[in-house]
Amino acid sequence: MAPLIAYLGGLLVAFTPCVYPVIPITVAFIGASSVQSRTQSFLLSVFYVLGISLTYTALGIFAAMSGILFGQIQSNPWAYFVMANICILMALSMFGVFNLRMYTPKAVSRFQARKKTEGCFGSFLLGILSGFVLGPCTTPILAVLLTYVASKQSLAFGSLLLFLFSLGMGTLLILIGTFTGLLARLPKSGPWMTRVSRFLGLVMLAVAQYFLITAGSLWI
Repeated sequence: MAPLIAYLGGLLVAFTPCVYPVIPITVAFIGASSVQSRTQSFLLSVFYVLGISLTYTALGIFAAMSGILFGQIQSNPWAYFVMANICILMALSMFGVFNLRMYTPKAVSRFQARKKTEGCFGSFLLGILSGFVLGPCTTPILAVLLTYVASKQSLAFGSLLLFLFSLGMGTLLILIGTFTGLLARLPKSGPWMTRVSRFLGLVMLAVAQYFLITAGSLWI
């Protein structure tokens, strides 16, 4: 179920207050809404999402390697206890108790402020850099996902989960970039996005419960 959950988690992130409002702007920025060919619009959107996927897949590999370097984490109940608390903190962030933002390198900010980069390669490069600045709503879910990947210590598994997460996050962008008519049919931003964030917070609490139960079984 983990791959499916990772994809659905990314899909839900696209409807959070931090990501959803900027999707039309992103489509216009990469030029997908200004070209005549639907195929070209699709390719620009896909290459942008693949760039984001590359960034997050690299994070998944790093998390899996970190788990391997720290030894047999599955047999340590304290490790699961720490992971459960990370999930709880990230859930509180989704509930709005505090704001959590990813650090944005100045070089990335300067690149994004420049003129639009043309072509599929430009969209791919922009996607790689945009993976670091997707907004505070991504950070809590990403932290929980990376924590889970580290506990499994599998490079292939970690890469797959983070790729599916980013693919889910980019699904709406690909659809809007390819079928620009969908842009007018999108629901307006509103309180429903906050409910999506809170639902994700509940999912994180469920993951925390899983880690706590696992820790308890190891202690017993």
